[in-house]
This record gives sequence, C-alpha cells and structure tokens, in this order.
Amino acid sequence: MRKFVVPALSLALCLGLVTGCSSKTDAPAASETAASAAPSADTSADSSAEASSEAESTTEPKSIDSLKIAFSPYADADTITTATEPLENLLKETLLTKGYDVSDIDMTVGTSYTAVGEALSAGSADIGFISGGNYVLFSDDCDVLLTALRYAINKDSEDPKDWNDGTIEENTDQMSTYYRSIILAGPSEKGQELLAKVNNGEELTWDDLNSATWAVMGPTSASGYIYPSLWLQERYGKTLADLDNAVQSDSYTTSLARLASGQADVMVSFGHIRTKNAADWQEKLGGTDEMVKQTGIIGVTEPIYNDMIAYSKNSELMQDEDFRKALGDSFIELAETDEGKEIFSVFSQIGYEWGDDANYDGERAAQELLKSLN
Repeated sequence: MRKFVVPALSLALCLGLVTGCSSKTDAPAASETAASAAPSADTSADSSAEASSEAESTTEPKSIDSLKIAFSPYADADTITTATEPLENLLKETLLTKGYDVSDIDMTVGTSYTAVGEALSAGSADIGFISGGNYVLFSDDCDVLLTALRYAINKDSEDPKDWNDGTIEENTDQMSTYYRSIILAGPSEKGQELLAKVNNGEELTWDDLNSATWAVMGPTSASGYIYPSLWLQERYGKTLADLDNAVQSDSYTTSLARLASGQADVMVSFGHIRTKNAADWQEKLGGTDEMVKQTGIIGVTEPIYNDMIAYSKNSELMQDEDFRKALGDSFIELAETDEGKEIFSVFSQIGYEWGDDANYDGERAAQELLKSLN
C-alpha cells in the first residue's frame, strides 16, 4: 500500500539441513553389525537435527498486520514513489523466508525531513530513511537500525576550485561511510559572479554570499542546512539563518529547478547532486545548457556521516528484537540484488551495515554548536 505523505507517516532462509548417508554393498563384519544395533552419537545428532529442521519448516510464520516506512524527501515524491514501488513485494517475500508474514507495507514520502523525524517520534512510522542530522534531533524516540553505504565520488577536496575542472563528479567503485555538503552556484548572473571569483582564487566575502538568493533545506537536514551553516560559521561567524534571502525547498529537486530557472543563485546539497541530476538538467529541470557548464561549486564542507534507516522506539512492532534483526537482514540482502540496487539508488545508497548510535556523536556536536549560535 502506498500513499503520499503528510507530516505523520504511514521493510533465511528456510534452513534446509542436507544430510548424507553412504551405503555399502558388502556384508558388514560381525563387529560392524553389533555396532550398528545401537545408534551412534552422530546418528542421534543427525536425527535430532532432522527433527528440529522438520519442526521449523512446519512452524507457521508470525503474522504482522502492517509495517510503516517513511522516506525523507531526497527527491520529489513521485520519483521516490516510482522507484520504491517494487520494494513492497520484495520486502514481504524476504521477511517471509525469515518467519514473518507481513500483510501490508505502507510506504510514504515525508513532506519534509522533519516530518519523517516527527513520525518516528510519534510511532506513526515504524522505520524511516533519515539523515544523521535528523536522527540526532529525534534520537530520544528512535534508534539506528542500519547505516547506509554509498559509492565515493572522485572529488573529495575541501577546496571548491578543485571540483570545477569542467567535469561532472563520478562515482568510484569504493564504498564510503561519509559524504560532503556543497554550495552550488547556478547560471544566474549572481551565481556566475560568485563562481568566477572562486575559480580566480579570490576569497568570497559575507557580503558576496548574502547578496545571493539561496535555496536551502529544512534545519534538520545535514547536507541541506546543518553543515553549510557550520561552514559559514567557521568562515564568517554566520549561519544560513543570517542570510537575507534564503528560501526553504521541500526537496533537492525543487532546489535544482529553482537554481536552473534563476530563482535561486546558489543552493546547498549533498556533494554528488550533479552526479545524480546532470542527465535531467535540461530535459526536466529547466537548464539551458549542460549542467557542468552552468553550475559550479563555491563551497565544500567537512565530511558528514552517512544517512541511515532508523526505527521508532515508540512503535510496538519495533520492540521485537527478533523482528528488527530479520528486517535489518532483509534490507542488507535486498541491497545486494540487482533489483534492490536499483531501488535504493534513488537515495544514493548502495548497501547497508548494522548501525551504531555512537557513530553520530559528530552530528550531535555539530547540532549543539549550531544551537549555541542561534
């Protein structure tokens, strides 16, 4: 079941024991005959294992009425909904092999990053695909299930000039547990003015940046708000909240469309935004030339730990540790399949590993600093 969201929002193997036995065509010796009269320890163990296996195979799966999954708006709702449509049946099938028969998987796309955190906090979503920044804000009511893995891109310098080499960033075959946020200048006159200064080796001033119109995400977004604010604070003693002209977008797709049309001069985003959207820049987003020719990076933040799948502490379903284990294993396994890779690519995620709350202490420190500045 699928519906578009709203702030409150609605993811073995059958153990087969193969036992082998061998037979002899020659008649056994008397001692062998005597020995075979009583079952050996190995024979008893095999029999017990077979009985256990048969019992497990006849055990009815545990029925679950509904699993509610909330997706953060990494892209527009239609794009995420289309990409994740096959996930419902794939996840049901995988969970069934682990002993859980889920009747309905309700997948929704949050109207904002904050809305997904609020849904986890309220227990109206069982799990959510969220950023580290959003997780930290709501971690009293949710916990890490899995940390996402992503392909590292071929540009990782904190000097924006190094990114502006006339090429679009490309994924490598290396997995990474972090990414960066960037400040991306667009084709408007002001955007190109700022980009030219950076490429000429000039330092941007606060007045330069404050004279531009910015497209930003909500205040719980790591790459769309928190880390760009820290970048500004380190250099100018300011944050995104201090900008005269900052417009909050509901998704990065919206920010890109604003950038392409000139409604925004710059936008903040995850570092691989052009990798994902270069092909759509002209056809779908409104660009008038190739994305690499109309955009450029004017700022790069420090590394950000990857996003995650978090579970609600206030969801009755997620109190079951065995189910959490089965659900986590299911996502890990699905991400290794071709179908799964295609689905999770909409989030720029290529796999998952078991998460640890302590890995997000850096996010906590960043948010505490941000709070102290506002």
